Amino acid sequence: MNAVIKKKICMVGMYGVGKTSLVRRFVESIYEDRYLTTIGVKIDKKTVSVDGQDVMLAIWDMAGEDEMAQARLSHLRGAEGYILVADGTRRATLDKAVDLNRRIGESIGDMPFVLVVNKNDLRDQWEIRPADLDGLGWNVYESSARTGEGVESLFHTLAGRILAQRPVSTGDDDED
Repeated sequence: MNAVIKKKICMVGMYGVGKTSLVRRFVESIYEDRYLTTIGVKIDKKTVSVDGQDVMLAIWDMAGEDEMAQARLSHLRGAEGYILVADGTRRATLDKAVDLNRRIGESIGDMPFVLVVNKNDLRDQWEIRPADLDGLGWNVYESSARTGEGVESLFHTLAGRILAQRPVSTGDDDED
């Protein structure tokens, strides 16, 4: 039997894009219409299976981006991946996500991530268009925390990318 591998991932994006709702849908299979502001960081855990390997995800749900954002980049230290969240109904959230990804790369370095455009249940109200996403060169996922669409696959995809990038640690941290 394989030991459970533990991985820290972070949820990042502007206020109100649905980070907390995505985590609650994934971890607890629930959705609430009322808006809950995350203050600081809330940590949840859930174990997923990726190619027969159990991976316990420690999900750091970080408060939305604002003028204190630089201080919060330190929360990403030790993370092995992150989920960048944009709200399909607000174009500015995609611009912020692109900026966040750049800043994370400069501050922390490259690590696996996925971009998710949330609120697919409000597709008729989207301000983000496919052309906005095509130019990024990233794999983009769509989800709805409300309906659950795309949520499980989003976390499983990131866990798989994390495992594919790094072998299980053997205690020897030398790189070739």
